[in-house]
Amino acid sequence: MADSGYLKLRHRDIEQIALVCLNCARVLMQSGSSGRVVHACGETLAKALGVDLLGLRVGYTSIAITLGSGANTITRMVTLSEHGVNHRLNQAVRALVREAVNSRLPPAEITARLDALVRQTPRYPAWLVAVAVGLACAAFGELLGTDHRSFLPVFLAGGLGQCMRHQLLRINTNLYVVATATALLAAGLVGMAARLAGSNTVDLAMFAATLLLVPGISATNAQADVVDGYPTLGSARAVSVLTVMLFVSTGIWLARLLLGTAP
Repeated sequence: MADSGYLKLRHRDIEQIALVCLNCARVLMQSGSSGRVVHACGETLAKALGVDLLGLRVGYTSIAITLGSGANTITRMVTLSEHGVNHRLNQAVRALVREAVNSRLPPAEITARLDALVRQTPRYPAWLVAVAVGLACAAFGELLGTDHRSFLPVFLAGGLGQCMRHQLLRINTNLYVVATATALLAAGLVGMAARLAGSNTVDLAMFAATLLLVPGISATNAQADVVDGYPTLGSARAVSVLTVMLFVSTGIWLARLLLGTAP
């Protein structure tokens, strides 16, 4: 007699696998991965853990997965809190997925190691990031055509703007408020300092000092997602990028208004 209720894995086992896949996908998404990478890692991990991937939806604010084993299926979803860039953590999670596939790690061990990566993956000191951002803004200013007298003002304004952005994000300030406030501070500071230094390219210097706010990774991922067949995710990312740039422009306009150079 045929066994119509045959199950390859128990419901609780499939749920553990679903949660592991979702957590890996969530960390990848929040650390700067494209939709294609998130989908590929989730699919590879699910198959390695012995289940069939029936569906994986990667969205801008949530990720949902449906897994099956025999006659048993389960659907779970996780929300995304923020979209940042952490290349070191991103690569570490990808390496963990590869190791889990090659070594057949159990779900509990994958979860424990993923949590450890999130907690222990080192970050650069805030002061070093601020210095690097200031130098990057000043270098971009040179490429845009600013004169040498504005190099130091752009460097200082960009670094201070990064410090302000870091502190505001630490207290969970709204992303768009952070963009406006940081652009206002950086553009205002460099506008005053460049004038005092006798620069003839004050307007260009104001734009250069706010280049730290340009969401380049998000813009690149938005294009990649559309090309890779994730138009909804790509469109959401593109809208987010455009909104950030709108608020950055608002901050620059406010700085120019305060300095008396607004058109």
